Amino acid sequence: MDKESPLASRLRPSTLDEIVGQQHIIGKDKLLYRAIKADKISSVIFYGPPGTGKTTIAKVIANTTSAEFKQINATSAGKKDMEQVIETAKSNLGMYGRKTILFVDEIHRFNKGQQDYLLPFVEDGTIILIGATTENPYFEVNSALLSRSIIFELQPLSNEDIKTLLKRAVYDVEKGMGAYNAQITEEALDFLADVANGDARSALNAVEIGVMTTDRSADGKIHITLDVASECIQKRVIKYDKGGDNHYDTISAFIKSMRGSDPDAAVYYLARMLYAGEPVAFVARRIMICAAEDVGNADPQALVVATNAALAVERLGMPEGQIVLAQAAAYVACAPKSNSAVMAISKAMEYVQNHKTAAIPTYLMDSHYKGAAKLGHGTGYQYAHAFENHYVNQQYLPDEVVGEKFYEPGDLGYEKTMKEHMARIRAPYEI
Repeated sequence: MDKESPLASRLRPSTLDEIVGQQHIIGKDKLLYRAIKADKISSVIFYGPPGTGKTTIAKVIANTTSAEFKQINATSAGKKDMEQVIETAKSNLGMYGRKTILFVDEIHRFNKGQQDYLLPFVEDGTIILIGATTENPYFEVNSALLSRSIIFELQPLSNEDIKTLLKRAVYDVEKGMGAYNAQITEEALDFLADVANGDARSALNAVEIGVMTTDRSADGKIHITLDVASECIQKRVIKYDKGGDNHYDTISAFIKSMRGSDPDAAVYYLARMLYAGEPVAFVARRIMICAAEDVGNADPQALVVATNAALAVERLGMPEGQIVLAQAAAYVACAPKSNSAVMAISKAMEYVQNHKTAAIPTYLMDSHYKGAAKLGHGTGYQYAHAFENHYVNQQYLPDEVVGEKFYEPGDLGYEKTMKEHMARIRAPYEI
């Protein structure tokens, strides 16, 4: 199994000193390093992107601890598996005074009930829990478990870290592929380290494919060149999980870029989402919301463009739809901005919530339904089009609400024109 397992698995270090990267948590002066060395590990949760070493650190702990080490994967383990671990842990602790470390990979896959099952045994020391997750533990792990664990966040590996691992993979005879007599160029190293985007596993997988599939040259060696490397990793690795943090962070950056009038950033984040497979309908909805919320009446055409973009994408599909979305995102980003409509509806909703329902003026009521005219509904209403500038100084708010200001137009774009128009038609009636 060791010989036939993937290269990324074979290269996993067995000691702390062999670990590449993550010095912010396993540097020699850091808490985790000291705890592992002293075999005094407490319950911890490792959180970080794929390929950053969460399982690796857990395996190192397994190799250095005197405690019994058990591992389960939350994607396939059930309550029965956990019960077996707990029973063994109780026996080891009661009969031999030996602790048990339970490593739960993908712990965010456990539902609330499964996580709750572990809680009392973590609390009384029956097991020491080590969880690994790519999802934000503050969202995905029970707060009770979090309060009894130390959370360590792992960062994407640097390009230099990945290059170190790649060289180890190519030239290490015992764990790597040194027996194949392969060589890798600096260009290939730089390329793979860059496109891996901090994920060591993807880079190592590419090297393994390259060594295994490339013919030997006349000198008897396998040469991993830039061309070979680019063939072995067909697509840049994107740190993006449509159900996790990266999804929310990227869409947030996309919206804030449009709001902040930066079309370059807006199109960049749009590309990241589309490249990662984000549903285009979701992206189109966010553009429509931004058009209304952040552009508003400063450029009413922004919402028209955004809405029609959503319809066009639905009819066109991809990849052509990305052009439409880029047009809409760029338009919204470049448009003058106003949140006056947002402020207006917010103020109005707050007023309605905090005040009793005021009576609508009788002359504004509908006079067409049965018996309405006899009740005086609509009587005295002044038809605006019958007056100069199609405006008449008439009270539209209920008596109790008169004087409240909800919509206050800004001074940018078309909203400035609207503001000037309203001031002009109201001027003859101003005292």
